[in-house]
Amino acid sequence: MMRDDVREVDMTVTADDGLRLAGTLTLPAGAGPHPAVLLLHGSGRLDRDGNTARLRMEVGPPLAAALAKDGIATLRYDRRGVGATPGDWRATGFTDNRRDGAAAVRALAGRPEIRADAVAVVGHSEGAVHAMSLGARPDVAAVVLLAGFAHLGEDALRRQAGMIVRELPAFVRPILRAFATRQLARIKAASTDVTRVAGVPVNARWMRELLAHDPRPDLASIRVPVLAVTGGKDVQVDAADLDEIRRLVPGEAEVHRIADLTHLLRRDPGRPSVRSYRRLLRRPVDPDLLAQVSGWLARRLAERT
Repeated sequence: MMRDDVREVDMTVTADDGLRLAGTLTLPAGAGPHPAVLLLHGSGRLDRDGNTARLRMEVGPPLAAALAKDGIATLRYDRRGVGATPGDWRATGFTDNRRDGAAAVRALAGRPEIRADAVAVVGHSEGAVHAMSLGARPDVAAVVLLAGFAHLGEDALRRQAGMIVRELPAFVRPILRAFATRQLARIKAASTDVTRVAGVPVNARWMRELLAHDPRPDLASIRVPVLAVTGGKDVQVDAADLDEIRRLVPGEAEVHRIADLTHLLRRDPGRPSVRSYRRLLRRPVDPDLLAQVSGWLARRLAERT
């Protein structure tokens, strides 16, 4: 597909275990080779654009379009068991997602249209945590972290749950906390990839690996420029983690706390709440954020020439 000389082509990434991840490579105008970005989305059954059947984040297309205007290509792909990628989503681990991201970096750098020395990673939420891991690789030139946490996974998840529970009526909170504590203990004690919580199958291996993951050693290993942005209205990630990111990254680390930005990368002047998510998703991704990310990457990747 072509729009204003911007081309979108199908691209398949072969994962370490041979599974083929189906994706889209957006190429800017011009002959190339171009600097490029790998886009990694948040948690869940997400396709290449950041969408699930019920919640459409639609992060991929507007970010790819903004980057293309600045001469940067973008790769985004369907996760295992989602969209055109085969596999079982519920049996996929947190570490599988990270390894798939590393395979995608290698595949992107190997394309003739792409400058192998100018490949960056942009991650949102869970994707930002994987971007921290990939940032230490010699084939990654820059890292953008959108709503990424910088503490032990279990601590980040407990904070997130606490922020959500506080919106419920007071008499419900202790009941829900007790239920969540029991189910979390079941998941941590399980040895299977999938287990049932209240009769619903959940991705237990992914959860166990997330709970045990500490991104701080990865942040301390990054030797390329880092841009980290978290919203002041984010109810899933603590914006104070930006200070930890800046402290841990040994090189250039530019951090921004955007007052009205939510975890969905949309702005909301009202009281932050997950109850507003469906309303917010009717709006586009914040254009100022897109311009900030694209402009920062264009400058940093141009420095690689």
